[in-house]
Amino acid sequence: MNKLLITVLFCGTSLLAVSQSAPKPYGPLPTYGQVKWQETEMYGIIHFGPDTYTNKEWGFGDEDPAIMNPTQFSAMQIVGAAKAGGLKGIVVVAKHHDGFCMWPTKTTEHNISKSPYKNGKGDIVREYREACDKLGMKMGVYCSPWDRNSPLYGKPEYVTDVYRKQLQELYSNYGPLFIVWHDGANGGDGYYGGAKEKRTIDRSTYYGWDETWGIARKLQPNAVIFGDVGPDVRWVGNERGMAGETSWATYTPHAPEAGKAPGNGFVLDKEGVEGHRDGKFWMPAECDVSIRPGWFYHADQDDKVRSPAALLKLYYNSVGHGACLDLGLSPNRLGLLADGDVKALAAFGTILKETFNVNLAKGATLTASNIRGKNKLKYGPAMLLDNDRYSYWATDDKVTTPELTLDLHQPKTFNVIRLRENIKLGQRVDAIAVDAWLNDKWEEVATATSIGGNRLIRLKDDVTTTKVRLRITSAPVSIALSDFGLYKEATITE
Repeated sequence: MNKLLITVLFCGTSLLAVSQSAPKPYGPLPTYGQVKWQETEMYGIIHFGPDTYTNKEWGFGDEDPAIMNPTQFSAMQIVGAAKAGGLKGIVVVAKHHDGFCMWPTKTTEHNISKSPYKNGKGDIVREYREACDKLGMKMGVYCSPWDRNSPLYGKPEYVTDVYRKQLQELYSNYGPLFIVWHDGANGGDGYYGGAKEKRTIDRSTYYGWDETWGIARKLQPNAVIFGDVGPDVRWVGNERGMAGETSWATYTPHAPEAGKAPGNGFVLDKEGVEGHRDGKFWMPAECDVSIRPGWFYHADQDDKVRSPAALLKLYYNSVGHGACLDLGLSPNRLGLLADGDVKALAAFGTILKETFNVNLAKGATLTASNIRGKNKLKYGPAMLLDNDRYSYWATDDKVTTPELTLDLHQPKTFNVIRLRENIKLGQRVDAIAVDAWLNDKWEEVATATSIGGNRLIRLKDDVTTTKVRLRITSAPVSIALSDFGLYKEATITE
């Protein structure tokens, strides 16, 4: 059967193949959980705990639970501010390296039930869950594998009797999770039940990651597992919130030392920035960065909150490069996000909404060229597949460098181009170019590499034109394109 597309409907920002057999998948493919993670695009990791009150970033583990008493804690205020910023979920830091658990765990006395918060009846993780449910937000959790409080840390019993049981509690009792989060901080100085010493572990073997990750696979099968080595989502290799200009969802983790096996917190970080075109695994990048200089709240950073413009730049360099943005949020000692953080998030969210609510390509006529045969395309009702990323236009198997032309019918001004592939069929495109019809001829206005789940091209100058052309300049296989949109960035006011 000839796989050449005969007709498509362009609906909102998606292309629907009406009569066409699906292209063969190319390379590693995402799981259901990874697809849903990609759709999330932005979420926030919330650091709140004893460090908020000791003014530290990493607690030593000897903190008195009595200091944990936020008099105005409001998960609704925090999650609501995240939602206003365009974030679609949160990751709750249920336990940081100090070992203090923000839920009433059975694994340690060092937890919220030993604090005066709600007379020992509080459960911060539960309150986040309830707020997410009310506001339609996704939730994930982070439970630090390093525990500077536990006297068992460094022994096998810590992994089997403390850490894994904490994960079981979190994954069993707090509803559906979209991500379970891990980082690479593993071992060092700590309180350790009064020993006050340095404990070193082999981070690639101590936690028995295959069995530990198996807890999430069993209890939260649709959640992705994030870590330096994945296995579902990799760390981008920096805390600047930036993925590579070229960004592959495929990746093969390598250890930084010859003869060593890669483990969580033990990978060649720099390779996470771009990933690998020939990577063995579908393991896209998460870009983590805080809205403040630190991850926890510090009063002297109230005037250092990232501006809406700075947040927008992060968005283009992470989400716009096919990654997801994980933005650090830091409630203060009252248990609230500070006013400056709330205002910055709200302004950022408004910019995104005003920019991407109007696709200037809608209503245009789309034609394809540089393909075998005559391929005519037309637009259909926008309501059929609004916001559907996985309806797509595909070329014949042997067609790898097609061109798509948008006839806008009247002059329109844009400065943002959005492209997406149907990632359920793999990451297929290596490079593209975009031309605009200017001065009675085609002029190149942008080039880019690697599309994947999302590619946003932010032009330096506005372009006003009646026609725009997309050229696929390099691809190893046929094309499966699900989005070709044009947008005008909203005015940024600080």
